[in-house]
Amino acid sequence: MSALEESYAAIDLGSNSFHMVVANFVDGNLQVIDRMKEMVRLASGLNSKKDLSEESIQQGLECLQRFGQRIKEIPTTNVRAVGTNTLRLARNKELFLSQAHEALGHSIEIIAGREEARLIYSGVAHSTYDETSKRLVIDIGGGSTELIIGQGYDTFQTESLHMGCVNMGQRFFEDGKIKSKKMRKATLFAMQELESIGNLYKSVGWDYALGSSGTILAIRDVVQSQGWCDSGITASALVRLTELLIAIGDSEALNLEGLSERRKPVFAGGMAILLAIFETFGLEKMNVSDGALREGLLYDLIGRTHNEDIRDKTITAVANRYNIDIQQANRVKGTAKALFDQVRENWQLDEKVDLKILMWGAMIHEIGLSVAHYQYHKHGAYLTANSDLAGFSQQDQKKLAMLVRSHRRKFPTEEFQSIVAPTKASLMKLCVLLRLAVVLHRGRTALDLSKIAVNTNKDSIDLIFPDAWLEQHPLTLLDLNTEQNYLQATDIRLSVH
Repeated sequence: MSALEESYAAIDLGSNSFHMVVANFVDGNLQVIDRMKEMVRLASGLNSKKDLSEESIQQGLECLQRFGQRIKEIPTTNVRAVGTNTLRLARNKELFLSQAHEALGHSIEIIAGREEARLIYSGVAHSTYDETSKRLVIDIGGGSTELIIGQGYDTFQTESLHMGCVNMGQRFFEDGKIKSKKMRKATLFAMQELESIGNLYKSVGWDYALGSSGTILAIRDVVQSQGWCDSGITASALVRLTELLIAIGDSEALNLEGLSERRKPVFAGGMAILLAIFETFGLEKMNVSDGALREGLLYDLIGRTHNEDIRDKTITAVANRYNIDIQQANRVKGTAKALFDQVRENWQLDEKVDLKILMWGAMIHEIGLSVAHYQYHKHGAYLTANSDLAGFSQQDQKKLAMLVRSHRRKFPTEEFQSIVAPTKASLMKLCVLLRLAVVLHRGRTALDLSKIAVNTNKDSIDLIFPDAWLEQHPLTLLDLNTEQNYLQATDIRLSVH
């Protein structure tokens, strides 16, 4: 492999299928070299209590072991795996995620619905680029349906609805029988789900519609093999296919060219959703794109490794939206970075992962002031945890929210109990660094802190100030003494000299 060639892998743990795409990035161009797909149908393993069954977990793990074998030579930083709707819903997802990490050899992030929509659009936009036209992009997955309006690489509207070919199949076609009344009932249900966004999307408008992923690709293959349309999917072809499904009447008997054996049980559910979309938005035709979530993941991952991380833009946008004092944020950020550099080795912090979270936390730690000054750290944590932050997984967003929550006053040790051990230890240390940076800049003025030395061991941090510095800054000394008391709730001791 040449110096200008790097290998990347993106894994999509969907509700119906697990997908993996492996590509080389050569001289600025992405070349897909391998694709793997398995119909795991994870959503079928969710019981009424939203717990994944042992069988579905085992099937998913076996698939990930095979994926892991294929990518074992690719650097960890060049691999990204994400879970979508079913893993968003599963109560026992942590059990699956810990085993899945071991099976795949890489950690798995859970992404929110709108983040999934953004990545889908990115995959479509890179596969079928169009700078001038507005496009309505639709992706029907196993557990959710994403709808996006965008132009070029930019999105205007993103939405994720909790209906997919698997859960719709379970709800309306569980016995495998496809009848006219069932199909109409399923379509009306999907139209009801679309009702909340229909008028908004139509007011924004689009020039043409594009579909992506398994359900839509399968419908495209079937209607074209029947000779009902030359390209894409037309409304009339959908009507004819619906009539054919009802005439056949049974999912197991759907022996149609272009329809795989494993997609048969979920095909009617996906059809009902697409019928509802065509009817709600008045579509006459939909073109089809080969790009989807995993391609979007690849381009996002390449951006992260080549200093074009969308998360940096997201944090800047958040800071601007909430009128954060950028000068103060940058002061805190600079000092937090200086502290990090001195403790990184002893505290075993990761420069690529931990430092990024710390810098983002420093930039938006005062976000809660937009709500109220009283307990603004709690307001800020809520805003951070519950906003749509492009590029962030749910796990990283939770870490960021904890940084904002913990940057002042009483250290909320009880709120760290839900965080797994390795992450918990490093995150608490990052919180300590942010807290110290905030304390040192409480006067909201530029101070020369370059001569402060830092010593650390596993469970302590010592700040060593130049001679007479603390005497010249008595309020800072008082604040640091208060901070010593707050940190007694943690396993980290602060000393000031």
